[in-house]
Amino acid sequence: MSLKQLIERCKKNDAQAQSQLYKLYASKLFSICLKYSRNYAEAEDNLQDAYITIFKKMHQFKNQGSVEGWMKRITINTALQRYRSKGVYDIINEDHIEDVTLEIDDDNLSIDYLLNIIQELPDRYRLVFNLYALDDYSHKEIANLLNISTGTSKSNLARARMILKNKIEQYKSRPNSQSL
Repeated sequence: MSLKQLIERCKKNDAQAQSQLYKLYASKLFSICLKYSRNYAEAEDNLQDAYITIFKKMHQFKNQGSVEGWMKRITINTALQRYRSKGVYDIINEDHIEDVTLEIDDDNLSIDYLLNIIQELPDRYRLVFNLYALDDYSHKEIANLLNISTGTSKSNLARARMILKNKIEQYKSRPNSQSL
């Protein structure tokens, strides 16, 4: 069965087709959920919520662009929805934003370690960092998605980079870091 046929069957609420679509994209969408969640359990909840939304809105997919990209956007928005209503953002004066560069050029840093320290970031920093650094959203797009100013987006990115940079430097300075 082609992907187009699978989507058409999902639009008709065919449970078998929905199961196939789930299996086809679950691992990719779960990795997105992990980036935007505090932990594994929250990522699982976000994935489940994203699929509920995907299946409810499947009729809105018009076969323009990739279904994977469409599902990815829904997944990101689902994860972000948890934080929008919490008011986790501070209003920032754009004149006081310091740009911080984060370069990761160490082969000794594992993906698991990097994911772990990103997940440990405060919500407001983690969300902006992921959107900007990992998913290529602009500060304007992030501001619109999160209902914040572009200055707040820039500030939160700088603060996230500073925290990550400090954690990586601490990790590298540990005597046993080379063997981890």
